[in-house]
Amino acid sequence: MLDKYACLQKLAARRRDEIVVTTMSVSVPWSRLSGGPLDFAAIDSAMGHAAALAYGLALGQPRRRVIALNGDGSMLMCLGSLVTIAQRPTPNLTLVITENGTYEVTGNQPVPGAGTIDYAAIARGAGIKEVHTIETEARFDALLPLHFSGPGPVVLVWKIARGSEPVPKLPLSIRERGRHLRQALVG
Repeated sequence: MLDKYACLQKLAARRRDEIVVTTMSVSVPWSRLSGGPLDFAAIDSAMGHAAALAYGLALGQPRRRVIALNGDGSMLMCLGSLVTIAQRPTPNLTLVITENGTYEVTGNQPVPGAGTIDYAAIARGAGIKEVHTIETEARFDALLPLHFSGPGPVVLVWKIARGSEPVPKLPLSIRERGRHLRQALVG
């Protein structure tokens, strides 16, 4: 089982100019590590939409890597985005699914199918070729470069320990976060 915070720290330490889209329980810990204009935290009403937003950014910014840090509950809400990503693949997209079986930010209620759903198999079934499940720190370290340069789209399922994030509160409104990202991308 992976420690979400340790994985995020390693990802942040290696990150350069990639766009990072986060949602729900990953947003607050990521904002403590990185708060630049290429970070887009969507927690206000975006549960289930991080993968689609990151995919759109990858299409619109083909020279820049886009990394989506998405929870398993959020991914479950929008599984159809995997089919869309597979049908028109983008070489610059990495989708991380942090799987702990709970909706952390709303009180750790179990995600439907927790313990039985196989996100990697679903991603492969949608047609995505580069899919990996990561359960150990050694495997995470070995696959860390793939987060940044793998032939996308890349889907990485992080099997993480159950967390207890409080309901996230970010310092900027979603409108301000969108404006910062837009300015960073178009100048």
